[in-house]
Amino acid sequence: MSWLRALKETARSGFTIERKRLEPLIAMRGAAGLALVVGFTLAVFGPAIAASSAFGAFQAAIATFQRSWRPRPVLALVSGASLAVSTFVGYVTVSHTGLFVAVLVLWTFAAGMSWAAGSTGGIIAASNVSIMLVTVTLPTSVADAAAHAAMMAVGGLVQASLIVLFPIRRWGAQRDALADALAAEADYARRLRDDPVAHFDPVPLMTARSAAAVTPAQARRRPAELHGARKIAERLRPVLASLADPALGVPAEGLERAWVREMLAAAGSVLDAAARAIRLGEPVHIAPTDLGVLRTPDNEVILVGPPRRAADRLNVLLADVLEIAEGTGTQEAPSGDLETRRRPTLLRLVPVVLTAMRHELRRSSPIFRHAVRVSVVAAAGYLMGTALPLGHAYWAPMTAVMVMRPEFSQTYSRSVARFGGTLVGVGVATGIVQAFEPDAGLAAGLAVVCALLMYLLMRTGYAVGQVCVSAYVVFLLGMAGDDWSQTVPERILLTLVGGLLAMVSYALFPAWETPRLRNRLAEWLITDSAYAATVLDRYADPAGGNTEDVRKALLTTREARVVWQEALETAQHEPVRHRGISRTAADDAQQALAQLGRVAMLMEAHLPSRSADPVPGAAELAQALRRSAEQGAKAVRERRVPDWEQARRVLTRWDLPEEDPEAMPPPGPFLRNGAAMLVEALEDFSRALEGSTIRKS
Repeated sequence: MSWLRALKETARSGFTIERKRLEPLIAMRGAAGLALVVGFTLAVFGPAIAASSAFGAFQAAIATFQRSWRPRPVLALVSGASLAVSTFVGYVTVSHTGLFVAVLVLWTFAAGMSWAAGSTGGIIAASNVSIMLVTVTLPTSVADAAAHAAMMAVGGLVQASLIVLFPIRRWGAQRDALADALAAEADYARRLRDDPVAHFDPVPLMTARSAAAVTPAQARRRPAELHGARKIAERLRPVLASLADPALGVPAEGLERAWVREMLAAAGSVLDAAARAIRLGEPVHIAPTDLGVLRTPDNEVILVGPPRRAADRLNVLLADVLEIAEGTGTQEAPSGDLETRRRPTLLRLVPVVLTAMRHELRRSSPIFRHAVRVSVVAAAGYLMGTALPLGHAYWAPMTAVMVMRPEFSQTYSRSVARFGGTLVGVGVATGIVQAFEPDAGLAAGLAVVCALLMYLLMRTGYAVGQVCVSAYVVFLLGMAGDDWSQTVPERILLTLVGGLLAMVSYALFPAWETPRLRNRLAEWLITDSAYAATVLDRYADPAGGNTEDVRKALLTTREARVVWQEALETAQHEPVRHRGISRTAADDAQQALAQLGRVAMLMEAHLPSRSADPVPGAAELAQALRRSAEQGAKAVRERRVPDWEQARRVLTRWDLPEEDPEAMPPPGPFLRNGAAMLVEALEDFSRALEGSTIRKS
């Protein structure tokens, strides 16, 4: 993609406004906390401290809107406290430009590296640094700075207290995540009626798994509806797929296929009803006809073999889902669930975050390169703002820190949106000021209104949010004694400077995803093949196999798949020529690996019991898959076409045992068909790469 096209697409993305579900009650609660803090401090301490406390309360509320499964009061407290510390340290050093720039570089570098802990931590840290650049200009002495910092922490405390006193949709995010996973399963069941080999996006299940992790305090208060349903949803997917797939079960046409279509439609309706009940906390409402289709004795007559087992398993799992959705199922998580999904407390999270940050301290890491960019740009922007005869030196670095992200398209789209939003927000706020000439009280009220609009509309688009934020800052600083007449030209010009610095820094020190696409694809190939091999190991040794190993392999390959898909989406918007793999080849390779994972999942749905006999040849094929995958991944990285002859030879010995007297007898038709589909998917993967490679492996 050319630079011109990339700039056009990112600009269009920055100004995009989306239709999102608004949360007015939560927005009003955040604005009410801000109004309480501003009103109290304005009456008791005056406009300057009121402005500082308002920034603390505002940022604390913003932090609670970030995507996180932690309790919202904790996020508000951490945000307020960290902003208070940043402001105090910043004020102590701001009178010495060199020392302050050094502190600013250290602070922004740490904020950039905090993306290693996740987007929530990165966004909160970046926001704290940007607001700190403003708040250090408000105090007049060290004691005054301590008072400002204390009131910022109080602002976070007030927001946290309001969340505790006036909870809105308690456990709502976790309910939504679980409901979305069940709704995705319902949609999958309906799509399987017309497309028996339809692919499934695992992201809703991964999100639900992340949401299921709880702290010890949360574990004691979690609603019964959120216990156990996620694991059942995980087990439903392979059962639905195995019931629908004609290669391993029901023929493509005939009475059995018609009956399976009816069962899949009924399963979709039941899962939708369970999802709705969990999301809203209401009783489950299911049509009697749907239950009749699933529980009719005809299932035992029409379906036989693997389809019959899949239908029976589907009924059991759906019954468990309904019990949990009604709140009458298990009151505790399944054995081991809390142990594996226990979320560490904040104190115990510190060494985890430090380890993650230390792991990213390498030149090739996108997070490290982002931290370097943002720290250099913040320092350069501050020095430029100080040198220019405009005042408000903080506006340029504040803009840069707010818009910069580890990824190209977000940095550029947010830079454009920030400038456009600032232009409108500052212009509207200045027009209101000139028309009404508000005093400190009215300016504070207008700032609260802007914050309310920000909380309400922030999910609709970055540009919309920046209109509200820019007006909020103008009113707040005007309340603290800022010169209204200087607002528009200074801040718009410095916003432009900050946005341009952010964009230029990414061009000079990029972290392109395009050159890493082959590594991402190779990692997915290894994890996908390992998942299939782990499933085969269970067939080879049913008594000694470990179901948890299969589960871990599945989760690992899901993560690799999502990393690949995100990398491919990111690379699509980068102004970089593709290096060794075209978009068509990438899409075809993705389809092949998705099919490989899907076949392994179908085989997992029919794993033998511990009392079953070992399947001859399964261990040999598993070993061949692992060896071939390692060699194939190396070939992908080196721009060669992988070769799967080892796995193909195993299938040949199964089909022609008379040619090898020492060969074990072939497995049954179910496993033989599944193994053939595995190898076929791998060969499709190689064919996809043939047009984007240099030589044959």
